Amino acid sequence: MPSRWIIAPPEELNALHISWSEICGCECIARLLSRKGFANADEVQAYLRPRLKTLSDPFLLPNMNSAVSRILTAIDRPERIVLFGDYDVDGITSLALLNETLRAYGASPNLFLPLRMEEGYGLSRESVERCVEQHHPELLIALDCGTSSVAEIADLRRRGVDVIVVDHHEPKSSVPECVALVNPKIGRDSPFHYLCTAGIVFKLCHALLKTRPVDFDLKSRLDLVALGTVADIVPLCGENRTLVQRGAVEIARSARPGLKKLMQVSGVRAPIFTEAIGYRLGPRLNAAGRLSTAEKSLQLLLTQSESEATELAEFLDKQNRERQDVEKQILAAVEEKIARDFDPSRDAAIVVWARGWHAGVLGIVASRVAHKYHRPAIVIGFDENGLGKGSGRSITGFHLVEALTGCGEKLQKYGGHEMAAGLTIQEEDVDLFAPQFCAVARKLLSDDDLQPRLHLDHELTFGELNHDFLGWHEMLQPFGNGNPQPLFFARGVEPVIAPRVVGENHLSLVLRQRGHQRRAIFFGAALNPLPPQPWDIAFRIRPDHYEGETRLEIRVEALRESEPTA
Repeated sequence: MPSRWIIAPPEELNALHISWSEICGCECIARLLSRKGFANADEVQAYLRPRLKTLSDPFLLPNMNSAVSRILTAIDRPERIVLFGDYDVDGITSLALLNETLRAYGASPNLFLPLRMEEGYGLSRESVERCVEQHHPELLIALDCGTSSVAEIADLRRRGVDVIVVDHHEPKSSVPECVALVNPKIGRDSPFHYLCTAGIVFKLCHALLKTRPVDFDLKSRLDLVALGTVADIVPLCGENRTLVQRGAVEIARSARPGLKKLMQVSGVRAPIFTEAIGYRLGPRLNAAGRLSTAEKSLQLLLTQSESEATELAEFLDKQNRERQDVEKQILAAVEEKIARDFDPSRDAAIVVWARGWHAGVLGIVASRVAHKYHRPAIVIGFDENGLGKGSGRSITGFHLVEALTGCGEKLQKYGGHEMAAGLTIQEEDVDLFAPQFCAVARKLLSDDDLQPRLHLDHELTFGELNHDFLGWHEMLQPFGNGNPQPLFFARGVEPVIAPRVVGENHLSLVLRQRGHQRRAIFFGAALNPLPPQPWDIAFRIRPDHYEGETRLEIRVEALRESEPTA
């Protein structure tokens, strides 16, 4: 869908009485920082130079004291401890981190992951039954799941199993009765709503070490926290920014054989950017859990064997290619349905379904649909018995779980958070659910909300793009949800030579503006006609490290026929 280009107005830099010239040697960066609402220069410096020593007391999280006390009791007795995880990257990194911490205390926890296809997400009745039968837990710690599992946790309590839940998903009307529910979202005033489960587990491990110190390097495990945080697309604000920045450094120098091999097969090398985690490492770690079981992804993070690491990394790379093939097939079928049934002037949401769609890739497909059509999207696949598993993705300003609550009577199960959710539904109910969900979206979203916008952060000229500017730009890292990479704008740009197709459908460009020349790449643009010259371009920049030299690379995000200055 065509986007409306919106250029941010210039700010009054002295409005906050901060001496930006003393903090930042670049007016553009000063203007970007001024929008973030800092109260004083110290807050700006803390943002630009995050430090682990500024992390807050982990006991500020709800029920942390109870969780730590019960875990240490289980270690001392000793009891049979089971760590029950989720099959996505946040789940397996949380499992790996808490496992390594507890082993430093001499515990030997059993690790359990549900089978996605057979047992579904989280503490389902089937997965709990298999877990109890296999491991006979006395203490079960649910990671990245459990906040909505009221009945299942009540059943575990009846069996004499104590349960601790460490999770970040949205609570519903009631929460489970357990030893401790460590979830920042149950406290309305909690400052940690942005943490994913890997971040909360890091806090739990920190709390354990503060209570009973042992010889364990928790900082080196921030590689796991960065993987889980970026892959789960939680906001990179507050302490997440610190955890991911330091975690990216730990990934680059990680001693984990599996992670090093995974970086090799996915073409990732230092320095580590969030896009490498989000688009290369994360999808490969997710691939096994999407198509079958996440056991191999977990084992890749834990193994100390070089040969096993090589075998697992190659397996996950192969699984990722298979996942991409399945995803392409389903996306093509979804596009057919959308072309037939979707009316952008009428429909404020998209719900599509069919039998045989693999549940493991529906979230990715829903994400692509939501992005392309700028609508909340739900994609549901039904099995041969008519049971449907669906995934939803949202757009800014539309809380997906709250919307599902408004039409949840036809759903057997649902959960998630504002931007992503999962659901279970019977096939005979989908014809009622789909229009109901679309009606909720129509009520909550205005026509203006449904118009995609391209928000441009600052206008630059090519003459301003130099090594110093790149250095200041990189101090804004890590980029991601909640801290998007700046999108710049340049007017009146012309190609020096004809665009050249590279890869499958990308364009390599040599551009000129006012006597300054820059190379650029425009991903996915080779199949679309270019407008008449000269152009306005929306672009991002990044460092390109090649043969010991750091160069500034332009990545064109959008391009239009140049418009006159207002």
